[in-house]
Amino acid sequence: MLNMNTGLRKLDESDKKINVGLVGVGQMGRGIVTQVSKMKGMNIPIIANRTVDRAKEAFQLAGVNCEDIYVTNIVSEAENAIQKGKYVVTEDFEVVTKVLPVDVVIEATGIPEIGAHTALKSIYNGKHIVMLNVETDVTVGPILKRMADSAGVVYTVSAGDEPGAIKELYDFADAVGFKVVAVGKGKNNPLNRDATPDTMRQKAQEKRINPRMLTSFVDATNTMIELTAVSNALGFLPSKRGLIGPQATLKDLPKLFSLKEQGGILDKYEVVDYVLGIAPGVFAIVNSDHPIIKETMAYVSMGEGPNYVLFRPYHLVCIETPLSAARAVLYGESTIAPAGAPVSETVAVAKRDLKAGEHLDGIGGYTVYGVIDTAMNARKERALPIGLVNDKTILKTDVKKGDTINYDMVKLNNDSIVLQLRRMQDKFF
Repeated sequence: MLNMNTGLRKLDESDKKINVGLVGVGQMGRGIVTQVSKMKGMNIPIIANRTVDRAKEAFQLAGVNCEDIYVTNIVSEAENAIQKGKYVVTEDFEVVTKVLPVDVVIEATGIPEIGAHTALKSIYNGKHIVMLNVETDVTVGPILKRMADSAGVVYTVSAGDEPGAIKELYDFADAVGFKVVAVGKGKNNPLNRDATPDTMRQKAQEKRINPRMLTSFVDATNTMIELTAVSNALGFLPSKRGLIGPQATLKDLPKLFSLKEQGGILDKYEVVDYVLGIAPGVFAIVNSDHPIIKETMAYVSMGEGPNYVLFRPYHLVCIETPLSAARAVLYGESTIAPAGAPVSETVAVAKRDLKAGEHLDGIGGYTVYGVIDTAMNARKERALPIGLVNDKTILKTDVKKGDTINYDMVKLNNDSIVLQLRRMQDKFF
């Protein structure tokens, strides 16, 4: 098997390209378009976005001439334009999933409903699907992965995001024979469960990101979701409901992530967690009791053991995403995907006192935040996955701040694709 760089170079030398269809051109999508324009053997000939002008702008920022951009919502017109070397913009994501020249679709909206619908249509139409939308993955990823396997296409979460970077560290450690006892990520922002788009607006403007996105980072929903994806891929459990989230430096981690009887913080091994003070970056805590391995690890300044930390101090988000698309097409492999039935869930918790009749607003909003728990506990409590919460979710009862919201407390939108997939997943697994 050729390495990926060699594989892409050979495609390029043969005047061939992996054609990528992109859904969503927010900050991440825009970066993907530009990065692919710099890569060998890859091309993005079509973008779907609700705002046509933003999609056109993404192409232009990547160096595409305005006269080479063709706007249509008709599949046959899009195919003809692509065959003539044009770049297509559409308002209809289904067009991206249907056009014949597209080999793989990247979903970059971060919206569970759109992500589920895009993934489902891509799989149905025989396209590999890359989810830069971990929100969808933790809600219905297991059933989408099973569907993709049956269809003979790849379902994968993206490289560059923390879950993909953690899985790459895990794969390295496991391949060389270490026992991996814990994995996790640094959290960039101090934890504030009360954060809202209003309190985050000024910082979001300074960072040039959506206030809801920053809110989901600060209230830790994003961290919980990402580590749920890792848990479901590796079979590792949360260290505890909501995780421990210690403040630490990198050199503290081997001792910190040992068992309590060894002076650490863990009740058990094979867990996921986050750390304040080491962001950006992801880590794997590995273990070896063998004297020769311990001698070698001491020689290369990795510590005295038996626990060691492997640390990757970066994850390049959208810059790395195209590598997942290439890996799917070239090798038929995922970067990270659910291994089977859910192991963990990110469940919705009331951010403030809520009243019956209120509409909830989902990830990064004013009404709920997410907390990781085991899938077993979530089932027992009938806890509502946060990926099913949106502005059409209506409370049927009052809920106190800090209480977990369960299925019996809400009226859901039965027309929702992500809800229908979730019900299918719950029955299947």
